[in-house]
Amino acid sequence: MTDTVIDEAGTRLFHTTMPFSEKLGVEVLEHGPEVVRSRLAWHESLCTLGGVLHGGVLMALADSTGAVCAFLNLPEGRQGTTTVESKTNFLRAVRSGYALATARPLHAGRSFIVVETEIRDEAGKLVAKVTQTQAVL
Repeated sequence: MTDTVIDEAGTRLFHTTMPFSEKLGVEVLEHGPEVVRSRLAWHESLCTLGGVLHGGVLMALADSTGAVCAFLNLPEGRQGTTTVESKTNFLRAVRSGYALATARPLHAGRSFIVVETEIRDEAGKLVAKVTQTQAVL
């Protein structure tokens, strides 16, 4: 993934609105109302025993990516969102490389936005599937 182009504007959006995403090292690959893609590099400081990327780190990646997707789908005149529900299914471990998150809106309403995020490893294998509901503020 060394030849991957980083979306600098998207990365700044993540880091400005969610400083924790900068601390984790999240990089944005693409951001728009239809899809938001980001990645996080495996690092031993983010792991559990055995060198497995911590589930909470994966959930933070998904939550951040889904939050920006929801933000980009806000109804006119609304300022932001907040996560009110999140459901994660973990399917495999990440032991090296990158975790790549792709978020897409399932429903963009006046009061709630529902986003589905898939996290995959560098081989393209599904690591986790996350569905979250964001309340419109």
